[in-house]
Parts: sequence; C-alpha cells; structure tokens
Amino acid sequence: MTVNPITTSRIQSAIALASSKTGVDFDYLLGQAKLESGLNANAKAGTSSASGLYQFIEQSWLSVVKKHGAEHGMAWAANSIGTSSSGRLSVGDAGTKAAILALRNDPNAASLMAAEYASDNKASLENTLNRPASGTDLYMAHFMGLGGATKFLKTMQTNPQASGAALFPAAARANHNVFYDSNNQPRTLSAIYDRFADKLGGAAAGASATATPTNFASQALDMDGSTVITGSNESADDALAWATTAMNKFTGRTTQAAANILRPTPDTARLAYMMLARLGA
Repeated sequence: MTVNPITTSRIQSAIALASSKTGVDFDYLLGQAKLESGLNANAKAGTSSASGLYQFIEQSWLSVVKKHGAEHGMAWAANSIGTSSSGRLSVGDAGTKAAILALRNDPNAASLMAAEYASDNKASLENTLNRPASGTDLYMAHFMGLGGATKFLKTMQTNPQASGAALFPAAARANHNVFYDSNNQPRTLSAIYDRFADKLGGAAAGASATATPTNFASQALDMDGSTVITGSNESADDALAWATTAMNKFTGRTTQAAANILRPTPDTARLAYMMLARLGA
C-alpha cells in the first residue's frame, strides 16, 4: 500500500492549534512530542499500550478524553467511556473503543488532549508545590504520572541529593540509564531533573529538523519500561481509504466513510479498528 506521510508541518500546525486553544506553551508541547515519538503520529510502544504522538497508554487516554473530549468535538467518544466501581475506564462497544484509541494517532486530537492533560497537571502541581510549574515539571508528570511526579518534586525540594533509584526502585529497574550514570552510580533527584530539562529544551530547539526517535524517549521517559517503536507514518486518511476498499471486497457493497475521523459512525468505528491493526502490522 502506498501512502502519504503525516508531515512534520501538519503535526506542528496541530500542536500550534492545541496551544492556542488551551494556553499551554507551544515549545513545551512541541518538545514533548519530539521526545516521546520523534514527531511520528503513529509511534507505538513495544511492551505497553502506549501509542501516538504523545505516547498515551490506554487508561490515560480514556481518562483525558472522558474529561475533555466534549470540549473539542469528541462528545461521542467522551460519552462512550464508562467508569467501573474500581475506577477503571472502559468502552462497551469494541468498535467504538478502537476508534477512540485510534485518535491517539490523529495529530489534532492527540495534541489537544496532551495540552489538556498538561493543563490539569499544571494546576495540581502548582497547588501542591506552592510555586509555578515549569515545562520540566509537566513533562515528568506526563511520564511518571501525577502522583509519581509530585512525590519526586516534593522530595527534591527538601532533599535534592536524594537517590532517585532509592525513591523509585521499580522505575529505576526499568530505566537504568535515567537513574544511574555511566559508572553505574545512582543519580540524585537533582541530576535526574536536570537531565529531563536538558532533553526537553534540546528537543524543542531542534524539533523543526527531520524527526527521528531519541534514545531518551525509549529509555528515560517510559516509566513502565516500554520502548518506543515508530510506525511507517501512514496518514489516517490513506489507511481509512485502504480499510474501506478492503471491506468492500469482502462485503460487495460501498461503505460511506465519515470524512472526519473525530466523528465516526458504527461503520467507521469498525474501519478505524481495521486501520489500527493495519498500521501496527
């Protein structure tokens, strides 16, 4: 199948729109996307459910879409997400769930949800830390989770020389290069934080160059030990067209696909599922 790539300029435009709508800093969002996925909208993690421009895992994505999706034209998705008594999020219909998760690979949807997620984390961190939250603070909250980042930052305020590996042993086992230096000595919280800051700043400065995944994205930031593996950058439109053609061959009838993937019908939800499977092949 011959497809057109999702261009860097299209991704940057999506991030700029998300920044303007939410007030979240453009450079932060751009740098985060560069580190997480190399600006590849179809990037996937090898050992977790993380996917897309901002490498959202399934539960994190369902959570932010349920909370903010309706504000950005995705009420159909937000209203389809339910919460169990244990707090786990789920979608009753398999096709609809696949369509919602596939939005992680749409630059506009992913950028908007990443910005909203950052905005929520910013408010929480500032309330807890009693100071303005920096881009590095927000970056850590995305990858470590809000709870993990809060624990890290509060401890660093009082004891910056504390060992990160001692505070987060599981994360240290999964991300050795983050928590230990080249001599296998544990890094301090301050050293780990500075490394995040340097990587984020460098990514934002160089994000206009040809996008390639960074080692830091696969080693340092995926706190559950996953490794980012990029896809082949197919556009969603081309993949959806392929899925429509494939289904027509089997059904012998024409399927009317919705032009906007953010508002699928039940038929296009099934097509999105096929699209996701195809992109992961």
